[in-house]
Amino acid sequence: MGTAKRLTAAGIGAGDEVIVPSYATTDAAEAVRRAGASPVFADVDPHTLCLSPASVAATLTLRTAAVMPVHLFGRRADLAGLRAVATPRGLLVLEHEPEPPFSDADTLRRRRNATYLNARLTGVLTPRTDPEFPHAYRLYVVRVPGNGRPDRDAFARALRARGIRCHVPVQTPVHRTPSFRRELWLPETERAADECLALPVDGATTQRELHRIAASCNALGGLLRAAA
Repeated sequence: MGTAKRLTAAGIGAGDEVIVPSYATTDAAEAVRRAGASPVFADVDPHTLCLSPASVAATLTLRTAAVMPVHLFGRRADLAGLRAVATPRGLLVLEHEPEPPFSDADTLRRRRNATYLNARLTGVLTPRTDPEFPHAYRLYVVRVPGNGRPDRDAFARALRARGIRCHVPVQTPVHRTPSFRRELWLPETERAADECLALPVDGATTQRELHRIAASCNALGGLLRAAA
């Protein structure tokens, strides 16, 4: 059953608000609209890049009916923290459609590749490891420190010129897209949109490529002025 149908089945519709992350694709917000409810955007945790329980708590209104976390890049949202906010208020926590799982072998390869990069990258900020929120590394997302998006985009172009596969995982937060535009300031969402870059750690990534990624990022990172 799709997310919109699950919302409808739970009795959520016109006049209700559902809290979703803006740092994601538009899928969750679109599902809320298809159910007849209104998406309301909350900020993300700076480490998991998933919905922040504290931001959700600050976003609640009398119309809030549900909280919809989105698991992102292979990292799971803090469901326990979100339920601690939602359950005392009688609100539903409904996970958006989960990311398709990798095979155990593929996940192991990705984690090994990520561990290699985590140990060697100094020119970028690597994903934080946390046993409470294990990472499957669907995407290996680093942050490029500097002065925001211009530095990150120039960094990505320089990596591609060296033959390194990379891409910006979320180009525009949902609350700044034409269909869902809101006059909001979500600081962690804005920072992630400006700084995040996905580097390859999939099974096709060779040891030679991992070495080139680390060497290139470290060399380029030394040219960037750290953000104040």
